[in-house]
Amino acid sequence: MPVTDPRVDAYIEKSNDFAKPILRHIRELVHEACPETTETIKWGFPHFDYKGMLCSMASFKEHCAFGFWKQTLIESDAFPTEKTAMGSFGKLKLLADLPDDATMKKLIADAVKLNDAGVKVVKPKPSGEKKEIVVPEILLEALAQNEAAAETFEKFPPGCRKEYVQWITEAKTDATRDKRVATTVEWLAEGKRRNWKYENC
Repeated sequence: MPVTDPRVDAYIEKSNDFAKPILRHIRELVHEACPETTETIKWGFPHFDYKGMLCSMASFKEHCAFGFWKQTLIESDAFPTEKTAMGSFGKLKLLADLPDDATMKKLIADAVKLNDAGVKVVKPKPSGEKKEIVVPEILLEALAQNEAAAETFEKFPPGCRKEYVQWITEAKTDATRDKRVATTVEWLAEGKRRNWKYENC
């Protein structure tokens, strides 16, 4: 019997209906391919560990994501040719968006072998030059009108400020950008980080 974590059961149950069969299927495949895996919740979503982090899955409003911790070290045509921020296979809206079961189990087995061998992901060395965070004018103007938000933003470490700045600058339309600026100011006034929703799950 696979060793499961009740927090993962709860995570799946509170996910949208479309996501439940996808998450359950991924979970089943991981346990079949690696019976020794253990489940946990990290950063607010389910992870599967085996001698270190193996893979993870998450559900969002309209899609799911599944990712291998060491995807860069696994060779497979099953991965999208273009790197995506949405896990190893992009946005998953249907079970059919995943590779077939045999391919998935092979990929999981390859990930297990990497952990068995103690292979580490080599992170690129920083260039030594710290890029200055360019705060968009629209956010500066909004912060100037909210002292609490401005104070929080100023006290946040660079990484936290960068998350908000990127979220705003990556907006595809002016309407989306304006909405994100308003939300940013609201959350900052409450002392919240950009991904606060996932920090205490």
